[in-house]
Amino acid sequence: MKRIAPGKIRLGLSTAVLGECVCGRVRIEIDFPARWAWHDHSVASRHAHGAAYATYVGSWRRRFRVTAGLADITRYEDSESGTVRSFCARCGTPVCYERSRSPHMVNVPRALFKTRTGRQPLYHLFIEETPEWAYLAEPLVPLKGFPGVMWERSKRKKRPIFGLL
Repeated sequence: MKRIAPGKIRLGLSTAVLGECVCGRVRIEIDFPARWAWHDHSVASRHAHGAAYATYVGSWRRRFRVTAGLADITRYEDSESGTVRSFCARCGTPVCYERSRSPHMVNVPRALFKTRTGRQPLYHLFIEETPEWAYLAEPLVPLKGFPGVMWERSKRKKRPIFGLL
């Protein structure tokens, strides 16, 4: 086997990144590295995931594979927006999200992968649709008596300093 000099990257070799749904019936893989990654704050993704936002990794369709559980995948097609969302029919885990305007791409929830995908989510889409109740990196402190629970202290109103204008 030919040795590669330190710091050099060997081209032409792809490593699969494995992902699966909560129950494990549906298994997928994408080639490493993913094309890109982002946080989606849109109402549609929020409803589909039941969370403040969804984090996705994008993969070229030809680099995305369902390796188990194809028969366990159910799809929801929104013809108005031109999107298709696929879910595990057994546990409800979102498996992928496709857009008609990008037929060559498949978007996969980042949480399905236990290992690195080769891309960090650096982008925020539809940030203007973020709900007012979403966590926005406010300082958190441990909740006394509840290990592992953090909370936001209520914001105290500053008392006016009399005599200073």
